[in-house]
This record gives sequence, structure tokens and C-alpha cells, in this order.
Amino acid sequence: MELSDESRVLIIYTGGTIGMLVGQQGYVPEPHFLTETLRSQTRFHDPLQDSLFSNSGSVQGFRDWSRGTSPSASPRRGGISTPAMPSLLPTLLVRSSHPIGQSSTLSLDQVQRKQPTCVQVSENIYEAHLPSLVTPRSAVPGSNARKSIRYAILEWTPLLDSSNMAIEDWIRIATEIELNYAFDAFVVLHGTDTMSYTSSALSFLLEDLGKTVILTGAQIPLSQLRNDAVDNLMGALSIAGHYIIPECCLYFNHTLYRGNRVSKMSSYDLSAFDSPNFPPLVKVGIDIVVNWNDVIRQTSVRKFRAHKEMNPNVATLRLFPGISGAMIRAFFTPPVRGVVLETFGAGNAPQRADVMEALKEACDGGVVVVAISQCTKGLVSDVYETGRTLTQAGVVPGIDMTPECALTKLGYLLSKPELTVKEVRDLMGVPLRGELTRARGTAPSQPTVEQNLDNIQQVLSQFVRLSRPPSLAPQITVTSDVIDPVAQNAAAPWTWTAAEAATTESVLFPFLVHLAAARDDLESLSFCLGAAPTVNNISNPTDEALKSGLIPGGIVNCLDCGSGRAPLHVAALSGHARSVNVLLRCGALVHQRDTLGHTALYYAARQAHEAAVDVLLQAGAALGGSDQRFAIIALEDAKFTNDRVSIRIWSKCGLDGTDIPNPEKGEVST
Repeated sequence: MELSDESRVLIIYTGGTIGMLVGQQGYVPEPHFLTETLRSQTRFHDPLQDSLFSNSGSVQGFRDWSRGTSPSASPRRGGISTPAMPSLLPTLLVRSSHPIGQSSTLSLDQVQRKQPTCVQVSENIYEAHLPSLVTPRSAVPGSNARKSIRYAILEWTPLLDSSNMAIEDWIRIATEIELNYAFDAFVVLHGTDTMSYTSSALSFLLEDLGKTVILTGAQIPLSQLRNDAVDNLMGALSIAGHYIIPECCLYFNHTLYRGNRVSKMSSYDLSAFDSPNFPPLVKVGIDIVVNWNDVIRQTSVRKFRAHKEMNPNVATLRLFPGISGAMIRAFFTPPVRGVVLETFGAGNAPQRADVMEALKEACDGGVVVVAISQCTKGLVSDVYETGRTLTQAGVVPGIDMTPECALTKLGYLLSKPELTVKEVRDLMGVPLRGELTRARGTAPSQPTVEQNLDNIQQVLSQFVRLSRPPSLAPQITVTSDVIDPVAQNAAAPWTWTAAEAATTESVLFPFLVHLAAARDDLESLSFCLGAAPTVNNISNPTDEALKSGLIPGGIVNCLDCGSGRAPLHVAALSGHARSVNVLLRCGALVHQRDTLGHTALYYAARQAHEAAVDVLLQAGAALGGSDQRFAIIALEDAKFTNDRVSIRIWSKCGLDGTDIPNPEKGEVST
């Protein structure tokens, strides 16, 4: 079942407290308990949603259900009815690098009853159709639509305590996300002890990520009456199902953090994690508030891939008063290739000759040493002389990276054979996934009223220019003196505040960027997105423009109120490959769907705009939502009419176009 008002989420259940039961030895994992428990709770699984006539989640739906008049309800005595449980739950195809559903703790009969049929499709790739659960419909943020979340749970065998997590397990999670990238989003259930290590590692392993990945768990398991498991899982599932936040994140206690910015702060508080040097991405209360300005978006036209290697020869060394050079030399013995050095304060170290000589010998020998602070909050700098000597010895400042992030980033970079030691050292000080704060100069001053009014006039000038045919584009000056100056002074008006002017400007920008995308006007796109001052530069925005935050994340993905289409949809529908390329490089979400559940790729393919399709596919676009069944119909029509161009385009998009009927020979589509 593939409906436009559903999003598909894969839950990768690795283990952890969230699904444990109380045993004689304390909390112990129990296979299948989590899935069976979620299936029994209507907040996590509403069987009425599997009926095409379902109206659950509404007053009328409940009344129909309680009276037995719902097509999905079976009546009982006294007018009480219960949902008609389908004999076979809808399934979702799931792939894994390990066999799915095998468990040595269950009897053969239990395995046959509870486990799906697992098929090995190639070397180290297995697939199975897992029963899917579906949430009640809930309001989609920013629209009047309501959407349910259909999800499957890929449960590891055996379930792991997070303290047993290793590099190969990080790679396994990344691989399973890559194998199942057709899903809209991913939730990883994980133990809390090493969750911040895993979230940091995945942020680097998942290269050019375009979909939401959220790690979560619990301090108190779901099996207990009072727990935090329900809120954490429901919060992570809701965000994953309703938003495209293309990062590896960590959700805990009503807060979504960037995954490589968090550390575990408490073993007994429900607020177990914190991000001391970076604000949360999402705060969940009565409303879900997303800090879109800080959300990272892919700005390269490359497909997603999972990097499947990390160098294990990295370690962490915490400095302490009295540490000797001999201790440091013993720690740096082969095969160590990278070390995270936890220094005092703002990056200080003992200045004894033996200590500094040992560190310099290690750096000269090719070991990459990265300095971070032992303080929870703050960063490494060269304010003190004791910090400068580390830099002179070859130690790389890690700015404000967490210990977990610095360690996993080092292992990730050292696993790439194409990088030299110098390049690894340089990249350790550069934010690759938003893991550290870029050094900034003096903060820019707030715009004045006059500056904002000038900006509004520029926006209006772009509207006037775009409203004219290309052949009639005279230079038109837009003046703000609409009212006669004498009358205006007589009314003694209040002046605008900068906030009021900025609000007006923000209202105009979405209309302008949609119009520019529809007209393939790169100059106006450049003006809206701030990527470059000239048309010549906009097709390939400079790294400086991207890194400095000149490209606003919200404008490039702003939605039309009626259709729910983003500028990327508009450009793709019109076949403007240049605008598609610019929008993608400025952070457009390639997997964004409109109100009808369609992606930009579907619209470009449907209109046979092959150049736009090629650009979108290069960025990792795939048919999703309602695309598949409409695309199949379009492909059948193309086969029937022998439209070779459309057949080729749909084939590029992943549909089978090899069996092409030839009407001249009397062949027809089946």
C-alpha cells in the first residue's frame, strides 16, 4: 500500500534499554517484545488506517467506529465494535547485510510464527517483507493535510547493549540505511551509553545524506508503567515522518539535536543528553518548533552513499597534571595513527620539555593529533601561550568538537586512502557535517530600516522585471513614494521598525523565488538565494558563499500554499535544468514532496524534461510517495504509443522500460 498521505519510515532496532524487560539479572533484552508491544498500542498502530475507508483520528471516525458503522469495524453486542484486524498485515520490503528474522533464542515453531521469510538476493544482502505498522493520521506541519506514518521494524539478532557497539556495527547501520534508502526516513533505536558515539560516526559515514536519520532510546524501558520510551520513540517517529531534516540527529526528552554535537550528561536523568556548544534543531512542546536556520542541507549535486570503512587505530588521551613524556610515547606506539588529545581549559598542556618533545615526535612521525577541551562547554583557542606551543608542535586545534565527534571524525578521515596526512589535519579543522563552529570575524550589525526598505525596493524591482516579457525589459525604477508627500506628512505616520520591514521582505521573497524558478531566471534566483552577485557565478556558487551562510535555507525550500510545491518542483515541471541545478546547489531538498505526494523527479519525467531528470538523478533523486503508481501508468502509455523518449526517461528513473511494445508489429502493452 502506497498512499500520498503516508510517509514510510524504517526503524532499525539495534537494542538498548527501550525494549528490555525485567529479569533476574536486571534489565534484559527480549526479542520481538518491542514490535508486539507497539502493535498493541493504538498510538503506534491504528489498524483502521489499513482500510481505504478509514476516518480514524477524527470525531466522526470515532463515532462511526463506536456505532459499528465504520467499514473497518466489526460490530459486537450492545453496539460496541472493534477494529477488524486484517488476517495479513501490509508489509514493506526491507533489506539488510545480515539475515533478517533469525533467532537462536526461539523455538522453530516460534520462528515460523513470528519471523518473515528471509531471502538472500546477493552476497551479503538479504531481504524480507516485514509486517508494517501505521500511526493514526496527524496534521502535517504547515498545511491542512493529515498524514499517517507507516513503518517497519528491522530488529537485530542478537540485540546489542550499546556498550558492546563497535565500528563494524556503525558500518552495519550505515549499510542498512543505504540498502533501504527508498524509505522516506530512518529511526535507529540504540542504547544510551554510546549513542553519541554512534550518532557522530553515522554523521560522517552517511555521505551526501538527503533524508532524516534519528537515533533515540530510553532511560526507562517501554515495559515499565512509568517510562520515557513512549515519548522518545513517538517524538522521533513524528519528526522523521513529517519533516525532511537531512542530518544524522539524536532525539531525547522532547529535543532533537545534531548527532555529532551531543554527549551523554547523566545516567539517571530523563534529560540524558545535551549539546553544549550548539543549539537544538527541534524543540517539541505543544508545537514542534524547527530551527531551520541551523539545519544542514546538501549543496552538492551528488547521490547519497554510505562510506563503509573506519580506521580503528585512533584513540583518546586525557591530559592530567603530572603526565610524563614517557607515558605519552607509550600511548603513541604503532599502530596508532590518530589521537584526540583532551587538553586543559581552552587548549592548554603542560609545558615541560619531555611532554612537548613526545607530542612533537608523534606529529613528525605522521600521527594526527587533535586537541579538544576537557571542559563540557567552550572551545580550543590560542589565547594562552601554553595553547600555542601545541600548535607549534603539530597538534591540530579541534575547536569545539565533542570527544565522541573528534574520535569518529578522525577514524573516518584516516580511512580514506586518497587523503594525505596533511589533508587529514586540514580537514579536522573544517566543518564537514556541522560538527564544529567555524571561526568568524566581527558579527555583522543588524540591518537598519533604510537598508531593509532598500531591500524591499530591490525585491519589487525583480517582480516588475519578471512580469515583463523578455523582449520588453526596460529599466524601471520602483519608488516607495506611493502616497503624496504632503498628505503623508499631514498624517504624521509612525516610521517602520527594522522588524516590520524585514517581515514584509520575507513575505515577498517566496513569491519571487517561485516566479524566478518558473521563468528560469537565474538573475532573480541569484538575488533571492544570495549565492552570487552575478549570473555567471550562480551556476556554481563559491564555497565561500555556501560556507558563510549567505544562502538562506528557508527560501530555497519555501512551499506554495495551494499545491505545496517547492521552487524545485516548479523548475522541474517547467524543464528548467539550469534552475534545477542552481536550487540543488543552494540546498533544495531533492526528496521533498508536494501536497499530492509527488517529487520534482516525477514532474520532470512526466513532462519528458530529460535534462532536468539527469540533474535530479545526479543529486540522488528517486520516485517516492504517489510517484510509483502514476509513473507506471505513464510508462504503460509510453509503451503503447512507442514513445521512446519517455520510455528512456522512466527507465532512468528506475522503472523497467526494456520490454517495449512495437505498434507497427501489432504489439500492445499488457
